[in-house]
Amino acid sequence: MRPSCPVALLLAGLLSMASASEPHAQSVAGYDRLDVRADHRADLLAASVWYPVGTPTYRGLIGDNPVFRGTPVFVGAGIAEGRHPLVLLSHGSGGNMDSLGWLASGLVEDGAMVLAVNHPGSTSGDSSPRRSLRLAERAADLGAALDALLADPAFAPFVDPGRIAALGFSLGGATALNLAGMRLDADAYADYCEALDGRALDCLFFARGGVDLRALPASFEADMRDPRITSAIAVDPAFTYAASGESLAAMTLPVLLISLGDGEDRLPAGDVGPDGSDLTGKLPDVRHEVIAPASHFTFLAPCKPAGSAILAEEAEDPVCDDPPGTRREQVHRAIVDRVAAFLGL
Repeated sequence: MRPSCPVALLLAGLLSMASASEPHAQSVAGYDRLDVRADHRADLLAASVWYPVGTPTYRGLIGDNPVFRGTPVFVGAGIAEGRHPLVLLSHGSGGNMDSLGWLASGLVEDGAMVLAVNHPGSTSGDSSPRRSLRLAERAADLGAALDALLADPAFAPFVDPGRIAALGFSLGGATALNLAGMRLDADAYADYCEALDGRALDCLFFARGGVDLRALPASFEADMRDPRITSAIAVDPAFTYAASGESLAAMTLPVLLISLGDGEDRLPAGDVGPDGSDLTGKLPDVRHEVIAPASHFTFLAPCKPAGSAILAEEAEDPVCDDPPGTRREQVHRAIVDRVAAFLGL
């Protein structure tokens, strides 16, 4: 009998392992990066696209660091056939697109594509109080990324142009609502900060940067509605106390608002309920979901065991610490489920 070939046996073993892992492939998103040219930015915008996998490639880990767990992906994988709903994803102040991998991956598992960007001036490592107020630039970032994606022959054929949603968290929630038609009133925001007199975290952030809220740039009130957006989702959105009532009344597209936590666990700056900005009572077509126990920072990526200690040592906000009884992964699953149901995924 002919002796076995060691190389053949090795290849057979590798193929066997690949086959054994194949049932899990559909739960791992495809991932790629885009460099986006935007007229309002001096440098290229960093963007990423997450999508259902047709043919897997090699695995990568996105957003992994000593504090937060990363999200597994297939880098540059083939895209599953058909046209998929698209979700534009906007991170919060000091966040970044890769840290929201848990959300992008979860939506991909339900059949969506996700397009995310890093917003210069309000991203991890460069979050500036002054630049974070340039909300029109953030909305324009996503508009430019959408232009690029829809012009890219590698991705455009897989996008359903009639189902494009904007989704954001915190400052990103305001960005999503801006794209849906919400405009802001600069005087109303200054009044809100004066009324709370140092008790609102968003106002404190701008005060530490020496921002004069009575002299905000004109672009703060800009109309950034993008007619390609067919629905919007905002999680604990910022700036809703300054929303123009006229603009809200004109927002006829469906909106999902998600509040994290109840009572003292809910961040006042992001409270859209009757005890907060009452955004839920001002939109024509709105659904409001409350997920508790949770807090604002429960939205962030799952933390590693040493995450809390590292943050404490560096005197950073305790973003790994959740209210008693909270299981961050379960909250994340609930968020994905609520968004998927709203979008009909």
